Amino acid sequence: MRSASGDAKQDICVIVPTIREYECIRSYVENAEEHGFDTDRLYFLLVTEDFCETDAMAEMLSDLGVSGAVFDGSRRESWYEEQGIEAYGHVVPAASHAETSFGLLYMWENPQFEYGIFIDDDTLPHDDADFFGQHMENLSYGGEIESVSSDEQWVNVLYQNADEHGLYPRGYPYSAMDETVDRSTTKIERGEIVASQGLWTNVPDLDAVRILMDGDLEGQAQTRTEATDFGDDFVAEEGNYLTVCSMNLAFRREVIPAFYQMPMDDNEWSVGRFDDIWSGVFLKRACDLLDKQIYNGQPLCEHNKAPRSTFDDLHNEVAGLELNEHVWELIDDAGTDAETYVEAYRAMAEALLDADADAYRNGEFLPYCGEHMHDWLDALDELARVPAAADD
Repeated sequence: MRSASGDAKQDICVIVPTIREYECIRSYVENAEEHGFDTDRLYFLLVTEDFCETDAMAEMLSDLGVSGAVFDGSRRESWYEEQGIEAYGHVVPAASHAETSFGLLYMWENPQFEYGIFIDDDTLPHDDADFFGQHMENLSYGGEIESVSSDEQWVNVLYQNADEHGLYPRGYPYSAMDETVDRSTTKIERGEIVASQGLWTNVPDLDAVRILMDGDLEGQAQTRTEATDFGDDFVAEEGNYLTVCSMNLAFRREVIPAFYQMPMDDNEWSVGRFDDIWSGVFLKRACDLLDKQIYNGQPLCEHNKAPRSTFDDLHNEVAGLELNEHVWELIDDAGTDAETYVEAYRAMAEALLDADADAYRNGEFLPYCGEHMHDWLDALDELARVPAAADD
């Protein structure tokens, strides 16, 4: 739906990392129109590669009548130079899902974007749900909501039917499994919700080890999820962590300093596949420090992960498996005096720089991340000094 006046505020940046399945955007635009969501509010930022069909992507946005831009690697490099932050181009890794960090930089340079939404290109919205509208409602929610905790300090976002399917999502520590779940009710004030994580039907978001244990060699899962596997929406209690998957995620602009998507894949240790997981761990710590919340549940998306070798995913994950078991412990007491996202994030960066790298396999990746976290904040500081203008 278009606004009647044609002058609606364009306040939502939809960030889509894509190589080949960019046509999914048609379904999201159709969903918005069918549910009466004002598409003039949406700006689609496609983050892709030089070898991809960038012209066809731009033509699709034009055909749909929505605003947006397509940034391949070359155009990203030019953008860094135009903004005077070419010295910080390394914070966004090459050929990695973590290139979504470029979308965060773009949002920061364009302050009209009050909200961001991450969408993976192998997802589709559910026809019966107002995808964008539900995320916006979640971010403005005030009232009672289920609050979940466990004796392991971790909440399984798939806990609601775990007795039946037995699933734990990608990034959930193995040492935190078999937890005892406690459910209660808490009161949320408007403005406390800073991120809205929609969950997924069809192919669950699992890591390679769990996919292999589920008997699937094609990178998917034999066990699938349905809408009935999900109950009431919920938050994780203070002091508890949860996996944050960026395939279906909305957030407020304010969290960007503490929401850097970690520099995976393009590093000498070959650590990959934990970019959104670790960024979610750090965001949850910042939320606990600042009395904010991450909302979980609706709107669901349909995750149609294409078949691929489970062993390829395992190869990409194994270098960071031990670190993933401990990284949350290293930042669990960081930033106790923090009053801003920047202060909280700098404290967590320092915690990684101070970690005993010799204690873990590929432990040197921890200070590498800490350095990049500092560079991330410095890059945002540089961008804040640049006059902004969205790129149509």
